[in-house]
Amino acid sequence: MSSSSAGTRRVPKRRAAVWTALAFTPVLVPAHAQNAPVATLPSISVSGDAPPLTLLEPTGTGTLLGLTPFETPASIEIISNEQLRERGAATVTDAITQAAGISAMRHPGNGGSSLSSRGFTDSNSVAQLYDGVRQYGGVGQTFIYDPWAVDRIEVLRGPASVLYGEGAIGGVVNVIPKKPTRGPIENEIQATVGTHDTQRLGLGSGGALDDKWSYRLDVSGNHSDTGISLGDSRDAAVTAALRLDVSPELNFTLTQAYAWQEPTRYFGTPLMDGTMDYSLRKQNYNVADSKIIYRDSRTELKAEWSPNPATQVRSRVYYIGSDRDYRDAENYAWVPGGMIERSAYTDIRHDQEQAGTITDATFDGHLLGLANKVAVGFELNRASLKHTNNSPYSGTSLVDPYDVDHGRFINVAGTTPRYRNTATQYALFAEDRLMLTSAWSVLGGLRYDHIDLKRRDLVADQTAFRTTFTNVGWRVGTVYDVLPTLSVYGQYAQAADPIGSLLLLSPTNKDFELSEGKQVEVGVKQTFWNGKGQWTLAAYHIRKNNLVTRDPNDPALRIQVGEQSSRGLEATLGVELSPAWRLDLNAVALRARYDDFNESVNGVSVSRNGNVPTDVPERVANAWISWKFAPQWTASAGLRYVGKRYADAANRLEMAGYTTTNLALQWEPRRDLSLALRAFNVFDRQYAETAYYNQTQWLLGEGRRVELSANYRF
Repeated sequence: MSSSSAGTRRVPKRRAAVWTALAFTPVLVPAHAQNAPVATLPSISVSGDAPPLTLLEPTGTGTLLGLTPFETPASIEIISNEQLRERGAATVTDAITQAAGISAMRHPGNGGSSLSSRGFTDSNSVAQLYDGVRQYGGVGQTFIYDPWAVDRIEVLRGPASVLYGEGAIGGVVNVIPKKPTRGPIENEIQATVGTHDTQRLGLGSGGALDDKWSYRLDVSGNHSDTGISLGDSRDAAVTAALRLDVSPELNFTLTQAYAWQEPTRYFGTPLMDGTMDYSLRKQNYNVADSKIIYRDSRTELKAEWSPNPATQVRSRVYYIGSDRDYRDAENYAWVPGGMIERSAYTDIRHDQEQAGTITDATFDGHLLGLANKVAVGFELNRASLKHTNNSPYSGTSLVDPYDVDHGRFINVAGTTPRYRNTATQYALFAEDRLMLTSAWSVLGGLRYDHIDLKRRDLVADQTAFRTTFTNVGWRVGTVYDVLPTLSVYGQYAQAADPIGSLLLLSPTNKDFELSEGKQVEVGVKQTFWNGKGQWTLAAYHIRKNNLVTRDPNDPALRIQVGEQSSRGLEATLGVELSPAWRLDLNAVALRARYDDFNESVNGVSVSRNGNVPTDVPERVANAWISWKFAPQWTASAGLRYVGKRYADAANRLEMAGYTTTNLALQWEPRRDLSLALRAFNVFDRQYAETAYYNQTQWLLGEGRRVELSANYRF
């Protein structure tokens, strides 16, 4: 952003966020994790007040330097706190998919959190962060699920390895929680009841205790029945943070969070002769004593230090723990006679932990007489996963598809600890922004990652393998302000993805290298109507190589020569049409293809070149409109369209596209009290959201749901 235009843009003041090297170790907390502004709790207003111009808000997700999306040569979208409240998403994943081009492919096997972006899928290619920290390993993120404690969501589309390391070719989603604030203490309670025995309760409190101490506390609990057999789900979460402002230049924050979930024990509905029978949508073929439990915890100490106005240092140390238990019959298939055969009786336990530190320093100065801002830092972490299972997951049973006798779990092999994967990683990173003129900037970034991975065979009590992965991710981009309110940008980036989840990597895959990706992106961003609207347009092309594919000459062998690519257009628009009307739109059109990929079919290598990668919709769109039709009343409606996807690489199993409609009516009888009536999927659209690993078993989307919420602040 040019210095001459800064005064016309109403850019929010960046809060003094600085870190210190902790006494016991020189710890780092990156700017990309800490620079996002955290406002005090807004009024409950449901009156359709325009959300802030997010193009002009500093963001920590797209850059290390705390720039605004307007200043950054990348596609960045912010879902603000106002939008989260107005739209009332029941889960964080529901909220994330309101961003342009993001679709969900959640099922129990991936923790219910996997996403698709720009033609690439799953946690290996679309990384999720919590307040700038990533849980490594690609096992699936189970901690981030309840929007109650979330302040905002930032989405960076496209390769992000230069910021977050391997595993982010499709993009990064950063969920930023509510944090301690310096204002007066404010308390909040929200209660919700709804169809399917839905009950939700959220409690929040935060503010300054005195001139040095402030806090934030959020507690939530949810229960629902999805309307299918064995459909109960329940969860609870507590997040607490305490901040000490030692001086205006130095502060420390200690955060502790716990989350517990028992999600719906649903692994999908089987296809019959390649088609879905939606009359089975309320049937669940799992066993009666099935179990899915996620237990997550996070502990973090961070420091922010600004020794002078031109220097910021950020540092954090953290610990993440995740325990996941599964006991389910996971695979279902139709057999002659009209019965369903259940197999893959699976008993799995994940004991995952990660400890690490991140630190960076940002310096604002001059280079060759030109304004220059540079950030440097490092990251160090150690992650491990102990895998307990009952492989080879034997056992079968038959059930009537319409009158299910759920039966009991069958454990043939017995459940024992099998292996432990441990990854030790360090990274060095830097980013620089040089202002060539008051309207033209150049930005470059570089990151080196080194990962040592060890697998311990717990049955044989010996090391199964040790291997090392390294990667250098980099990007270079430029932004030019055509007008003070209009910028164009271009970017080239290189990134890397693992060929599978690192903490689940098997000896078979240990010798493969990281897959590599390259992206070219150009775009336009503008604010208009004196700050009442903003729009963006981005065009990109990504190519990823070193995919694992079948050897055409020997289908029994897997070789790393495959390639896939995507190119597309993304557009967003947010505008306050009048004091009473607001409209938000986004749409994505892409072309995603396997360029060089073979599968083994009955011992024969079959080319899938030219096919669409699995679980990738090539058309995605969202629309949200709100109307303040009376001083205390707002009506709103949201539409979401997801195009067709394929469950298999052969593109023979097509999951049809779908459109869902959400409606809301909100009333604010007092400034401290609001009531909201919301209906989700009001036309009860029947659709498949994703396919399970066996491809012929689809997880059907949730049907119509109605909720009534009351929110009170005091």
